[in-house]
Amino acid sequence: MRRIFLLLAAALPTYVCVDAQVTGPDGQVLDTTGIYRDRSDSLEAAVSVSRQQGSYLSRGKTVRTEVISSAGLRKMACCSLAESFENSASVTVGYSDAVTGARQIRLLGLSGIYTQMLDENRPVMRGFSSPFGLSYVPGQWLESIQIAKGASSVVNGVESVTGQINLEFRKPLDEKPLFLNASVMSDTRMDFNIASSLQMGRNWSTVILGHISGNIRSSDHNRDGFMDAPEMLQFNLANRWLYYADNGVQMRFGVRALQDMRRGGQEGYDYRTYSIDEPDVPGSDPWGSDITGRLLNGYVKVGIPLGTGDSQNIAFVADYTFQDMDSHFGSTSYLGQQHSLFANLMYQNEINDRHRFVAGLNGVFDRYDEDLSRTVRVIGPVTLEKNGVTGLGYAGAFGEYTFRAGDKFTAMAGLRGDWYSNGGFRLSPRAMLKYSPVEEITVRVNGGRGLRYAVPLVDNIGVFSTGKMFYGNYDEHTLEDAWTFGGNITYYFHFGASPGTYLSFDYFRTMFAQQMVVDYEMGGNAIWFYNLDGNRSWSDNYQLDFSVDPVERFNVTVTCRYTDAKIELPGRGLVEKPMTSNFKGVLNLQYATRLSKWIFDFTASLNGSCRVYDFMLDAVDADGNLLYGNGRTPVYPLLYAQVTRRFRGVEVYAGGENLTNFRQKNVILGTRGSDGFVNPRVASFDASAVWGPLMGVKVYAGVRFTLWKKI
Repeated sequence: MRRIFLLLAAALPTYVCVDAQVTGPDGQVLDTTGIYRDRSDSLEAAVSVSRQQGSYLSRGKTVRTEVISSAGLRKMACCSLAESFENSASVTVGYSDAVTGARQIRLLGLSGIYTQMLDENRPVMRGFSSPFGLSYVPGQWLESIQIAKGASSVVNGVESVTGQINLEFRKPLDEKPLFLNASVMSDTRMDFNIASSLQMGRNWSTVILGHISGNIRSSDHNRDGFMDAPEMLQFNLANRWLYYADNGVQMRFGVRALQDMRRGGQEGYDYRTYSIDEPDVPGSDPWGSDITGRLLNGYVKVGIPLGTGDSQNIAFVADYTFQDMDSHFGSTSYLGQQHSLFANLMYQNEINDRHRFVAGLNGVFDRYDEDLSRTVRVIGPVTLEKNGVTGLGYAGAFGEYTFRAGDKFTAMAGLRGDWYSNGGFRLSPRAMLKYSPVEEITVRVNGGRGLRYAVPLVDNIGVFSTGKMFYGNYDEHTLEDAWTFGGNITYYFHFGASPGTYLSFDYFRTMFAQQMVVDYEMGGNAIWFYNLDGNRSWSDNYQLDFSVDPVERFNVTVTCRYTDAKIELPGRGLVEKPMTSNFKGVLNLQYATRLSKWIFDFTASLNGSCRVYDFMLDAVDADGNLLYGNGRTPVYPLLYAQVTRRFRGVEVYAGGENLTNFRQKNVILGTRGSDGFVNPRVASFDASAVWGPLMGVKVYAGVRFTLWKKI
């Protein structure tokens, strides 16, 4: 694999690519959340060459929206989307387990499965791609990220329980026809990115995006017998097209193909020869994981103006995704395929400056083909099997009305009526208000219903990195039902060197009417899957943001988040949700010299404690001391730093992650064998109880090359 990877790495820079940041006249990033709204690819759009904030709260959005710009994506290594949220307290990223490298986000104190991920208005990272979807999006492909909290538009369905994260990719009409990026980390991970924008005559343009990443070798710095990070190799290629007719008709379409291979756990694991019946002799038959994921996606978006201007138009969006995941964990195999189809037909009419409405038809269909075979030791070996095809989907109609009274007041009301294949007819209302009593103050309120199908085993892929037995309805797709309400108040004022100083506070509450509960704490080295069914489950989230430029070219951003998440469990009453951090604070400092020749970035975060699972209370370190004597994880800091030197068309950067070298101790739990290592063949084995960093200090270096288009 090493020889193949090095060969491909050497060949990759022969491709061409592009990078651009398109902004509006107010300096904010434009998006493509609609076919005809905020055209970031129009010929009249301006290319920003001034210094841009790395992240900020959008002033014009009706819903509280945090924007991570291209400058923010360059503050850290940002090898993938998973590394792009370290400067944000709104989104917390952690590991699903200590074996697979799967990353998951948390928004409003809840798992990322309740956040709707959008690729320029198309739902993505659903089903089998959700565990590894964050690593499937290279950070250097992105132009910006918009994080909208709470209930938002009903146009793309109501799977956004806690919010939406919209990804803006590089555009076919970018003004930089060549961009190359290469980076390497001290853990031997290498990352290569390309993009090429080509204008083919008057009406056609395209962008090609390429990515290869992987590591040459693995390591075991904590000497627990398990690799700190899996061996991996990923290939990723996308091609996006834009046709812009003289009569105003737009057509966007594209394809994407991906293959991701990762192997974790103990060195030498081979699922073809592994047997749980082998004697427990040290090194006799290594336990591990072997996962291969493949994805193929194609989409088309068509916008047709009705009359002059963009006041009326019809838009059609269709998206098809095929996903294949072959995964093996010790003696467990989970093989799955997913076919997903999303279609949206909508009509938009902007009657005048005050009134606008959107109406349409929308549908989603998922076909899951799952084959599970799991053998674990309870008293003796027990085998669990599940296979079959499940079809899930919903279709319905929606309408959304917007009233605007200048810049002072905006009100949006949306309603969906959908027929769910195993849930019947459901109405989903949503409402959003934005009010600015004076220019310096903006108040936002939003709320509504969210619905999504659970995919229990994939949503909680860490359960495979255990020796525990599964009980309950792990093979059912519960229609989860939740309501989210909240609001935000932002005060803008002149202070320091920037007129954009702001202080912002927001609060959101999510309450579940139905939820798939994954319970590690019913005892017996088992994991129980069951529905909430009338019990209580909620999350309260408070956040404070402050951003200021005290002097020219020096930005200071401080963010603090507090989460109170509770759930009512059978026989135990109302308890704090386990493995959910109760607070996070982030301080980000950035200073740039004149003309931004040198850019210095520093980020410090303080991560709060969380309640551990009951079975973790007896966990001890190498000296026999209890790891969680008070039933909670420790509070820990993380530090990041990066220095960038810019030349004409070239950026060279170097940095470090987790400079405090903090790592979670004894992340592999269970009964220890004669070699002192945890025995993965017994029911007490658990590598899924992850709450902190798995890797220590990492340093990296990279280079970006940009060739600007000649005008």
